Amino acid sequence: MSFYNIHCCVQGKLHNPQLMGIIPRIAHDIFDHIYSMDENLEFHIKVSYFEIYLDKIRDLLDVSKTNLAVHEDKNRVPYVKGCTERFVSSPEEVMDVIDEGKDNRHVAVTNMNEHSSRSHSIFLINIKQENVETEKKLSGKLYLVDLAGSEKVSKTGAEGAVLDEAKNINKSLSALGNVISALAEGTKTHVPYRDSKMTRILQDSLGGNCRTTIIICCSPSVYNEAETKSTLMFGQRAKTIKNTVSVNLELTAEEWKKKYEKEKEKNKSLKSVIQRLEAELNRWRNGENVPEEEQLSSKDQRSVENDNTPIIDNLLPAGGGVPVPSDERGKYVEDIGNLYKQMDDKDDEINQHSQLAEKLKEQMLDQEELLASTRRDYDKIQEELCRLQTENQLAKEEVKEVLQALEELAVNYDQKSQEVQEHYQTNLQLTEQLQQKTALLSEVQMELGQLQELNGLQRKRAAEVLNLLLRDLSDIGAIIGTSDAKGAACCETNGNCSAVEEEFTVARLYISKMKSEVKSLVNRSKQLESTQADAHRKIQANEKELASCQLLISQHQAKIRSLTDYMQNMEQKKRQLEESQDALTEELAKLQAQEKRHEMSGLEREKEDRPDGGEEIKKTLEEQLENHREAHQKQLSRLRDEIEDKQRMLDELTDLNQGVLLEQERLMLDYDKLKAEEQEKDAKLQNLMLLNEQREQAKEDLKGLEETVAKELQTLHNLRKLFIQDLTTRVKKSAELDCEEGLGNVAQKQKISFLENNLEQLTKVHKQLVRDNADLRCELPKLEKRLRATAERVKALENALKEAKENAMRDRKRYQHEVDRIKEAVRAKNMTRRGYSAQIAKPIRPGHHPLSSPISSCIRAGGVYTHSH
Repeated sequence: MSFYNIHCCVQGKLHNPQLMGIIPRIAHDIFDHIYSMDENLEFHIKVSYFEIYLDKIRDLLDVSKTNLAVHEDKNRVPYVKGCTERFVSSPEEVMDVIDEGKDNRHVAVTNMNEHSSRSHSIFLINIKQENVETEKKLSGKLYLVDLAGSEKVSKTGAEGAVLDEAKNINKSLSALGNVISALAEGTKTHVPYRDSKMTRILQDSLGGNCRTTIIICCSPSVYNEAETKSTLMFGQRAKTIKNTVSVNLELTAEEWKKKYEKEKEKNKSLKSVIQRLEAELNRWRNGENVPEEEQLSSKDQRSVENDNTPIIDNLLPAGGGVPVPSDERGKYVEDIGNLYKQMDDKDDEINQHSQLAEKLKEQMLDQEELLASTRRDYDKIQEELCRLQTENQLAKEEVKEVLQALEELAVNYDQKSQEVQEHYQTNLQLTEQLQQKTALLSEVQMELGQLQELNGLQRKRAAEVLNLLLRDLSDIGAIIGTSDAKGAACCETNGNCSAVEEEFTVARLYISKMKSEVKSLVNRSKQLESTQADAHRKIQANEKELASCQLLISQHQAKIRSLTDYMQNMEQKKRQLEESQDALTEELAKLQAQEKRHEMSGLEREKEDRPDGGEEIKKTLEEQLENHREAHQKQLSRLRDEIEDKQRMLDELTDLNQGVLLEQERLMLDYDKLKAEEQEKDAKLQNLMLLNEQREQAKEDLKGLEETVAKELQTLHNLRKLFIQDLTTRVKKSAELDCEEGLGNVAQKQKISFLENNLEQLTKVHKQLVRDNADLRCELPKLEKRLRATAERVKALENALKEAKENAMRDRKRYQHEVDRIKEAVRAKNMTRRGYSAQIAKPIRPGHHPLSSPISSCIRAGGVYTHSH
């Protein structure tokens, strides 16, 4: 059965069972009918899908088959040889195959249609039925044909390749129209099926063993009036064709045997009739009169004719004509068969050569794409290497600057450590002196305690004496002038008190300044320790990132090596393909030369009287062969030059790779040196931290000394007050105690002078400490500036490492994307090659529900298969 569609949507709305198109309904009806039949039947369903594009048969299920040939089977029924066939077992599989082929169909955009099909497509469903018990076999085919509509170039605006497609579409449609016209008239003895491959494939559908249905989709617009009218006339002519439908039955051995016996009996009866007729004819020729009783009756002749009509009908040709002798007819049929066989062989050879050419083109395109991709990757890698080299040079310069700064810091640190050591020694000396002073102070305190006791006793006595003397002084004060003496004494004592108080206030101010400076130094040392810890952490992070960068470099080197190996393999494959191509061209040239020689051999026989003409022909042939050899040699030299260029490029890549390896080794050596220097710096920092701890301990000791000195100064201040009070009391004493007071004043003056010397030494030490603190404060900004510079450099290095890491990640993603693309390409090639592999037939038996598993081999009775209508 054939089903023609002229520009009509036949799928409908697949998501809505009520609005499905004709093709899904056909598929469901086929399987519904199969599942409702007898359980003893078994079905094999194969489908194939191809298109006729530019008068070439192209397989839509295997795009590598681009020019298939049309052959005839033993029953003289045309078929497409080499077309991909898929076994199906459900309507869903049928629709999947249709969708797969539809994606590979040629479609273009015209002024009339945005998705205009540029070819005729044919979907073939081949069904074979076999009775398991009786082994009776039936077969049938269903052609679903989608004809591309005839195009008017003035309306579609076709140009270039689309115009060529339109020409071939109109040519094949006109050939179909000629076939339908010849069949509709019925007077022509020759039907031009071979004018087009489409009519050749559909020969059985047009006037053969088939039922044909045509659906015409035409436009009701006045603008398309001519096209609509011609399409309707086309359908009207096609309706007049009469097909002869017969059952495609494959007989079993028993049926063949019965048929043979029947035909044998018919042959015997025909032989007896022929013998009787010959005998009767001989009698008539001899002049005898044959009576009517002995003559062969008309009833016997009619019965024999009725028995033999099928055989005679099968033997006679379709159309009447002049009878041809059996010998000539057999020779003619044999010649036609040989010619058809030669044509089929030529079609096979053309198909094989076209497939081989398409494969070679695809391989060449793949090789060119791979070469272009490798070149692009090589350029990108070279740019990345240049960028990394520049960044490495900048990083080296920055590392040099950081090393210089660290060396300056180390030198300054050594100087400061020496100064701290000197200060530490001075502090030790001062502590020893302070210990001596404290011992002296303890002795002085003991003496002061004794003096205080004596002063207490003297105060008591002085108080008693004063009570007595005040009475007398009140009377004789104006005469003696004690008030002036008191005033002078008070003035002197007040002057001494003011000088001592000033010295005490200066000492307090120095001590407070020392405390504040010591606190600031402690805070600064803590900040420096924190910055040092941050710098150490950053250095560790930089080491990790440097290790990751080295790992990325090794990955890139491995990728370069793999690419170079791949390029070498591709070059070898290309060289092999070129050698095979050269061999093919040589064979073609030889074949052409042989054909020309065969053609000229006839001319040489005619021109035997002219030997000069044969020599000229030989010369021309030799010149052509020489020209072909020269062209071949030029092509070989050009290919060798290309191979040398590729080898030179490979050598350059290997040199670059070697340079990258040497640069990496040099970087590793630099990294090891930097790591060793960093370890030395860490050791120095540890020593500095120990010295800083010792300095903090000294500061704490100084704090304790300051507290003790402050306490001693307070006690001295109190003693000074008591001493002044004693002096005032002694001035007020009477004359009778002058001797005792003179001796006491000398001893007290000696003690006071001793204490004043100690105070002067302490003030000098304090002033020296203040000057040292001021020098340290002056040097602190410089150190802070250097620390900021180092921090900025470290930050810049971190940013550079971060950028390098991001670039490496991008390269890795790009490489992963490229690997995925190559995998997809290989997978697609493998998918295209699947068409050459064997398929497993899926026999279907009526009465069973189809299983979802792809391994299901048969379906038996009792199940239900339903789908929505």
